[in-house]
Amino acid sequence: MTKPREYVKHLKDGYRANKKTFIFYSVLRVLVLLTLVRCIMLHNYQSAMLCVLSLLLFLVPSFIEDTFKISIPPVFQMIIFGFIFAAEILGEIDHFYVRIHGWDTMLHTMNGFLCAAVGFSLVYLLNRDSKNVNLTPFYLTLVAFCFSMTIGVLWEFFEFTMDQFFFLDMQKDFIVQEFGSVTLDPANMGTPIDVAGITDTIIHTSSGKTYTVDGGYLDIGIIDTMKDLLVNLLGAVVFSIIGYSTLKFGRSSQVADNLVIKPKEQ
Repeated sequence: MTKPREYVKHLKDGYRANKKTFIFYSVLRVLVLLTLVRCIMLHNYQSAMLCVLSLLLFLVPSFIEDTFKISIPPVFQMIIFGFIFAAEILGEIDHFYVRIHGWDTMLHTMNGFLCAAVGFSLVYLLNRDSKNVNLTPFYLTLVAFCFSMTIGVLWEFFEFTMDQFFFLDMQKDFIVQEFGSVTLDPANMGTPIDVAGITDTIIHTSSGKTYTVDGGYLDIGIIDTMKDLLVNLLGAVVFSIIGYSTLKFGRSSQVADNLVIKPKEQ
């Protein structure tokens, strides 16, 4: 296992080779540490644990490079660091998910794009090192696309599990003014009943509490899930097109060069 001091050495090497990446990493790390101190002072220990998790996730690219002897492009590393900071610190701790409209959508789109890049790189490396298998550009791109969508689906499974057992509302609720449901069919014949023009919903609990949803009916997660998968697909398609064009037509792409993982030079 890679020791902590080896991580430090790796980061120093990264500083010499990629100064901008190291500076970006250092700034984000300082911001996370300041957020950690703030959370501890406010006795918000759950958010403090998210800060610790973020610091650990910052080490993942270095660990992967050292373990598998690969080279992650500097731009890709910067995007990973920024994604972690945007999702964990800004999104969860500073509540950007609810304060800024489209924050979650932006991150899921980026996730689809990045996961397609990771899937593309993995299959590309295996295909490159294999003497018996020569995969076509279309197959490589298809696997990258499927890899990205699989990660997106697994994440939605994770969000659903957290919501069901810990009521975290990771699959954010949407307020709708119309829906169709066979449950409301009085004849129980499976006929969908259209409920339209909903202005508010009143919820009564067995404990006697009452909640009012102004503006419509509360959808508990399905719209958010489908939206996340749709933008994940969009991001995966965009990178798949870039990856396919690079392999099929030999077109040099700065985007692909900055995102495709390569074997570490000896």
